[in-house]
Amino acid sequence: MPINEALDKARDFELDLVEVSPNSRPPVCRILDYGKFKYEQAKKDKLARKRQHSYQLKEMRFRPKIDSHDYAFKCRHVREFIESGSKVRTYVMFRGRELAYTERGRHLLERVTEDMADIAVVEVPIKREGRNMSMILGPNAEILKHLRATRPQAKESAADQPEAKPEVEDEVEATETEPSATGSE
Repeated sequence: MPINEALDKARDFELDLVEVSPNSRPPVCRILDYGKFKYEQAKKDKLARKRQHSYQLKEMRFRPKIDSHDYAFKCRHVREFIESGSKVRTYVMFRGRELAYTERGRHLLERVTEDMADIAVVEVPIKREGRNMSMILGPNAEILKHLRATRPQAKESAADQPEAKPEVEDEVEATETEPSATGSE
């Protein structure tokens, strides 16, 4: 349809002629309300930004001579970070003579990888940068979906059950009403 006819038709309907696809041959135009079109386009863009997945990069610092309890504590935090959907940069810091024993740091990071293998994948392998040795762990997408699917069910089932009154309170009430044996007669 020629441009003049399309413009006349748009004026008859009191709408606008909008070029939708300028790069195609011939260019594609539509007769529509331009203000409404821009509003709907802005809503689509906002929704797309909202659904776009963003992540945080958390860090966990280890030392080559870490104690087993400290290691377990830090690994528990790494697991929480990964389960929340964040990526985790784990690194080992070396000081002084510890630089001569970088294999200890490599073994430590490999141990973290093994401990987190059920929920995480190594995104950036182990590499040494100056006095630090680091790697980046990311959440395993399939396992993360499964965890998120099971968590709301657990919360709902706990909320559905009525709270039980503790039996301890009943026992306390019963002992208060009985006469005391230690009283004077």
